[in-house]
Amino acid sequence: MYKTGEEFLNKLYSDMHMDYIVNHKALKSDTPEEKINKYLERLEKVHEKVKDNPHRLEILLNIYYDKYVIKELPLSYINLQKKIYREEGYGNVEIDDQKKEELLKVVQKDQKKSLERWVTYLTSDDAMYPMWFKNYVFKGMLKLGKFDKEKMLFKRRDETTVESYLELNQEILAQIYDVLKSEIGQNEVTEEEQKALNKGESFQKLYIYFLTKQNYKANDKETEGIWIKYEQGSDSKKLCDSLQGKNTGWCTAGYETAKTQLNNGDFYIYYTKDEEGEYTNPRIAIRMNGKDEIGEVRGVSKNQNLEEIMIEIADQKLDEFQDKEKYQKKVHDMKLLTELEEKVKENNELTKEELIFLYEIGSTIEGFGYEKDPRIEEIKSKRDIKEDLSIIFNCRKDQIGTTMEDFDTNDIVVYASDIEYLGETVPKQFQHLKAIIGDAKLNSLKNAENLNNLEYICGSAHLDSLEDARDFKSLKYIGGYANLPSLEDSEGLESLEYIGGGAYFDSLEDARCLNNLKYIGRNGCFYSLLDAEPLKNCNKYDKIKSEIEERLSLRRNK
Repeated sequence: MYKTGEEFLNKLYSDMHMDYIVNHKALKSDTPEEKINKYLERLEKVHEKVKDNPHRLEILLNIYYDKYVIKELPLSYINLQKKIYREEGYGNVEIDDQKKEELLKVVQKDQKKSLERWVTYLTSDDAMYPMWFKNYVFKGMLKLGKFDKEKMLFKRRDETTVESYLELNQEILAQIYDVLKSEIGQNEVTEEEQKALNKGESFQKLYIYFLTKQNYKANDKETEGIWIKYEQGSDSKKLCDSLQGKNTGWCTAGYETAKTQLNNGDFYIYYTKDEEGEYTNPRIAIRMNGKDEIGEVRGVSKNQNLEEIMIEIADQKLDEFQDKEKYQKKVHDMKLLTELEEKVKENNELTKEELIFLYEIGSTIEGFGYEKDPRIEEIKSKRDIKEDLSIIFNCRKDQIGTTMEDFDTNDIVVYASDIEYLGETVPKQFQHLKAIIGDAKLNSLKNAENLNNLEYICGSAHLDSLEDARDFKSLKYIGGYANLPSLEDSEGLESLEYIGGGAYFDSLEDARCLNNLKYIGRNGCFYSLLDAEPLKNCNKYDKIKSEIEERLSLRRNK
């Protein structure tokens, strides 16, 4: 039994307080627990800084990538690839340095993506855990390699491990947190949970224990059900008990998380019938902030998206709430995505309008999960992307670029991936470019010369150094985050209407040319702006105006 989470960490990792990163700002007189506590306080501040700030999050992620992503492929992996080529009928293929580099990039990309999920989740408001537990989870997750189902063990991870990091399962994390709280004297432990603790306090042992308990299979064809409302402030045990062993993936399956969420607002769950005809299968969750504001809507499909057959049921329920409008687009998008999926399965042609929707040209596809609906990429993977994009933009297939070298040989109209260019200006060959289907990674760009025809950035716009936007006169859509922290004047952004993620205009003093901006998906950060009036048509206008008034008030009081 431990008094604090810090004491628990010190016991589990007996040398943790000796780590440089933990010890370097501690006093000599500090106890091991005090050193760990100061370290966790610093971590808490880091989390607050990166939360909802993609630029800072990207910096943090790059630090973790450099430390934890594989640098060189092991010989065993290269030999395995040779074997695969031979078995597929390609003969004895020699894997040269260029091919090794290509294979390494694929492995690195997968590891980065899986690591990003953990970091993004643990730094978000969704992870309602104290910092000692987040540290325990992250340290534990970093050690786990591939899961051996026969031995019921994770292989130990090292610098040669090629597999991605452990799949994020919020439900299991919530259950581990519950059982560990009993060890620091904050919860009563059940008989089942004591069995888990008897297996040891390591993250791997507890994770395996709860992972193997998730053998429940719901009848995913059943739609008849009932809504049950759990009142704000009510006993969370009933809510949590109804989710045990149901493999929803919801963090609400943890007692402490359920308690926190019920303290913050009402909670609705839609249950369908089980094999005995009882309404026990959780299929939809609606978490409220208080009584009237919807916090989130989650399903039990991949990434907590709604199942197709649950969309209409969720839509009918959402109609009861005052702020239903912000979810109407999600319902529309999920219904249309389902229609597209069926058309593709039946080999039916998609219309130009449907292709524009699928490739998110002008508007992002919004779902109910914490990540994009996986069906989007599944559908696109079965299609000729160049053919689709040539129809959307009325251009030739050879005008669709996929590598930077394509700009040297053709008048590229659409770049069908992330684009990365390190120069302060882009070359004249970019002048025909109308759309970037992925992210625009142009961090060193000082001005937008030769980008005057660019209309769509379907991913995020990384324009950290941009000082002059005058040649962005055609840009009307950014599907992800808009990072323009160095821009002081908005001239050139008169056509910009939509930013799907957060808008980071840290240095912007004059927003007069942003008068057509109608939508910002997340935070609107205008730290230097003195007048919000040009943004009166934007959905975030009231919030931005309030923040400006508060900032000016603080200045006057000083």
